[in-house]
Amino acid sequence: MFTQKIYSFFINFVFSVTSCDAAEPWQIGIQDPATPIMEGMLRFHNFLVFCIIFIGVAVCWLLYYIVLNFNENSNKKVYKFTHHNALEVIWTIIPAYILVHIAVPSFALLYSLDELIDPQVTLKIVGHQWYWSYEFSDYQLLNDSNNTDTDIDVKPILNFDCYMQSTEDLTKGFFRLLETENRVFLPTNTHIRLLITSADVLHSWAVPSFGIKVDACPGRLSQASLFIKRPGLFYGQCSEICGVNHAFMPIVIKSVEPNVFVRWITYMLNK
Repeated sequence: MFTQKIYSFFINFVFSVTSCDAAEPWQIGIQDPATPIMEGMLRFHNFLVFCIIFIGVAVCWLLYYIVLNFNENSNKKVYKFTHHNALEVIWTIIPAYILVHIAVPSFALLYSLDELIDPQVTLKIVGHQWYWSYEFSDYQLLNDSNNTDTDIDVKPILNFDCYMQSTEDLTKGFFRLLETENRVFLPTNTHIRLLITSADVLHSWAVPSFGIKVDACPGRLSQASLFIKRPGLFYGQCSEICGVNHAFMPIVIKSVEPNVFVRWITYMLNK
């Protein structure tokens, strides 16, 4: 029991001084960003919080001032106040200015979400009841041992399924209900195109640290861009109620250096 407490303290300490890429107990804030998109979302969130605080303080002060100074006890002529032209102009212009000030960065962020810059890697994601399957359609191996055109054998596209790892098979340091039997490796500092669809019902592929949440719709191919800035292990889950086992569709992405990714692709193709 004492050893288990020491281990739990060590794990909590490690995650407290490293990046928060998975949900923690009693977590309130947002997971640490790993992509430029998520960094922009976090900055926009902080900006909105500042605007909300400013508006809330201003409105509360204005209400306090009105209640204190414009009541029948303190101002016997209060019934003569019907309207104020300058005040009406002010409380129309200021909210409009605030809305424009919020809209400009939000439009820029929305545009960056749809931007796709010459992807070097394409990852196709297919949702099933209740697991994810992945395909790397950019990579194939040619087996031309006989060195003749007729004997060239094209190996199939790299594809594999990711089921949730059962609790009995977990080892120390793994997250229950978040770990999968296979992890998806993706390169850092590389423009990646995500193609997301479903084979049966609606699913949603979501990784909080990436700032990505894309619905997987049957018969439709959705597209998203991804640029991971740092190595790490990132967790997500299906975010669309897709059936009785909806809660058991975890996502595990491991970002590595491009040379490590190439070695992993080669290993997977030769398995």
